[in-house]
Amino acid sequence: MIKNTELFDFKNSIASPLFEKYEYPWEILPDIKEFILSLIKKGLEDYEEIGHNIYVGKNVKIAENVVIEPPCIIGHGTEIRPGAYIRGSVITGENCVIGNSSEIKNALLLDKVAVPHYNYVGDSILGNHSHMGAGSICSNLKSDGKAVVIHGESEINTGLRKIGAILGDGADIGCGCVLNPGTVIGKNTSVYPLTMLRGVYESDSIIKSTHNTVKRNI
Repeated sequence: MIKNTELFDFKNSIASPLFEKYEYPWEILPDIKEFILSLIKKGLEDYEEIGHNIYVGKNVKIAENVVIEPPCIIGHGTEIRPGAYIRGSVITGENCVIGNSSEIKNALLLDKVAVPHYNYVGDSILGNHSHMGAGSICSNLKSDGKAVVIHGESEINTGLRKIGAILGDGADIGCGCVLNPGTVIGKNTSVYPLTMLRGVYESDSIIKSTHNTVKRNI
C-alpha cells in the first residue's frame, strides 16, 4: 500500500496534477518547487501574495513571528502559529495547523493536517486529516548520506538522498516519535508515543512499538 492512489484522496487538492503524474509519493518530492512556481505563473484565484512567491488563501491566520520562505502556497483557513518556520517549497491544503516551533520544508500537506507542536517535516507528504503529536519528526537524511531505500515487501532504492515520511490519510503519529527516512504509514493507522519507525506500515493498524503492529478493530 505505497502508491499515491492507495494512500491519499487528492482529487480536490491544488497539487492533484503531481499525484496524478507519478505512481509513488516520493517521486513527487523533486518537483514540488517547480510545480509551485508553475501554479503561481498561471495565477492563483482567491489567493493573496503576501511576499515574493508566497501566496495565502482566504481566512488564513499567521502569527507575527512566523518565518515563511518562498515559494509557498498556504491553503484557505490554515493557521500558522508563533515560531513556525516554513523553509520554502511547501503547499498546505485547507484548514491545516502548523504550530509553534514547527519547521516545514519541501513538503505537501493535504487538507486538515496538524503539525501543531515542535515538529519537523522535511521532504515529506502528509495526507488528509493526518496528525503529528508533539515533538514527532520526519527524519529525511540517512547518517551515511546514501540514497533512501523504501523497506516494504521489496526494497525500493529511490535514488533520492532526502526523503522524510509519507503519511496516508488519517494517519496519527504519537508524541515524540521518530520517522526514519522513507517511512510510509498507511491510511488511518495510529502510532503509540515514543516509537521509532522504519519501513512500510499497513493501513487501518495500530503501531504499538517498532516491531509490534496490530490491525485496528473497525
